[in-house]
Amino acid sequence: MTVDQWLRLWLATLVHLRGTTLSAYRSNVETYLIPCLGGVLVRELTADRIQAMVADLVRNGGVSGHPLRPGTLRHVHATLRAALNAAVRRGLLPANPAWHVHVPTGKRPHAVVWTAPRIAQWKATGKRPPVAVWTVDQTRAFLEHIHDHPLYPLFHLIALFGLRRGEAAGLRWCDIDLEQGLLTISRQIRQYGRHIEIGRPKSEASNRVISLDGATIALLRQYRENTADIIDLESEEFMFTTRSGDLLTPQHLTHLFRVLNDESGLPPIRLHDLRHGAGSLSLAAGNDLKTVQAMLGHSSIVLTADTYVSVLPDLACRAAEATIHHVLAAAKAAGARLRGTLGIAAAAA
Repeated sequence: MTVDQWLRLWLATLVHLRGTTLSAYRSNVETYLIPCLGGVLVRELTADRIQAMVADLVRNGGVSGHPLRPGTLRHVHATLRAALNAAVRRGLLPANPAWHVHVPTGKRPHAVVWTAPRIAQWKATGKRPPVAVWTVDQTRAFLEHIHDHPLYPLFHLIALFGLRRGEAAGLRWCDIDLEQGLLTISRQIRQYGRHIEIGRPKSEASNRVISLDGATIALLRQYRENTADIIDLESEEFMFTTRSGDLLTPQHLTHLFRVLNDESGLPPIRLHDLRHGAGSLSLAAGNDLKTVQAMLGHSSIVLTADTYVSVLPDLACRAAEATIHHVLAAAKAAGARLRGTLGIAAAAA
């Protein structure tokens, strides 16, 4: 059996995977693995052969002609590793050669803040950071700019509570308890290609309950009153739809946000960066990492600290002031103790 034959057989057995995961596996198989390794017999596949494929993808992207980013390369390797694990279980291989292959690692880009110097550089060069978040004032300016937009409440929830775009699009009125001020995240809309899937959130930790503030509760009450003539609060209807009442897809939200961002005149960010910003804003407001982790639905607090939470300038300034105050206070206390000790010694002499 060739690698090509095995990969296609393996894909056909993956009936319990999420659609997005299966779609990613298929893309990696068709775009990289079959063109690079498809003609090799499974029993003759070695770590050296796979390592040569990795080197080719690093240099020129294989058949694509474009060098692969570290993240994409790791996903390709993970797909092959999963397929060969299944081949080992079927007895086609004694061991998985992909486990002995070195794949270059790339650091996940950290979010940076759109400070005045970064904005000036972006305007001068057109270059922007991979991941950037707005300051408190910039976020406020964006929300004020779109305040009259029909989907303002949706962007309000993403910007202040860190909902993923699929989670926001998948909200139903039965997920909101305005009396208790609670928002339940229990499902999301996924999109891959033209296929739409409504299912569970990304992970177990993503199933969460978020406490809402008074202003947000009032906003959602008003939104409910404005749409009362077209909704059934006890049904499975979505809170947010397109102007024509159709399902709100993640890609539609991304496109809409890009348009609104451009119209606002603010520096560019991705829709997902609103989620990054929500974590940063919550931290700047004085909430601890555990609280931010729960709000964002992260399974690991390390992910919250290392990836999504960017320290805003005002928080950094407060931290610096607190640090120097602590140091100077400690030095002053030490000086007082020293003077007291010297005074006692002098009196005794």
